[in-house]
Amino acid sequence: MGKQKEVKTNAMRILDRQKIPYQTYTYECDEFVDAQQTADLLGFAHETMFKTLVTVSPNRNYFVFVIPIDEELDLKKAAKAASQKSLAMIHVKEINQITGYIRGGCTAIGMKKQYPVFIDASAVLHERIIVSGGKLGAQIELAPQHLADACQGSFCELTR
Repeated sequence: MGKQKEVKTNAMRILDRQKIPYQTYTYECDEFVDAQQTADLLGFAHETMFKTLVTVSPNRNYFVFVIPIDEELDLKKAAKAASQKSLAMIHVKEINQITGYIRGGCTAIGMKKQYPVFIDASAVLHERIIVSGGKLGAQIELAPQHLADACQGSFCELTR
């Protein structure tokens, strides 16, 4: 019997193409579970696990924010980082249409379009952080700068 081939997500293929080192973690998951449950299931420290949030400006431009799972996005700080007057969270039902990913599997790497990406400055305090791998049941661990490189992201203060 051969070794079962790992199914790569778009995000993983992009990291491979850019020769960015990463570690994947997979787990059984048939439906959305929040990031805190995922961190607990995999035994990850909450402060090293980050969630990906998508916002929209009044003129329908989209912006992506990557913040620690236990934090809340400060929309004023986010708007300032994105040079916008204001931002609102997109509706959950729009995630797939806008990003190409589903809720719980959304990552800043390899969205349908390259939206501006902002990563909370706290990420650089860690050698490696964990983000969604691009599908339910998959997480990617990589250096914060490598995440920024892969999604053309920048670091700034984003949480309350």
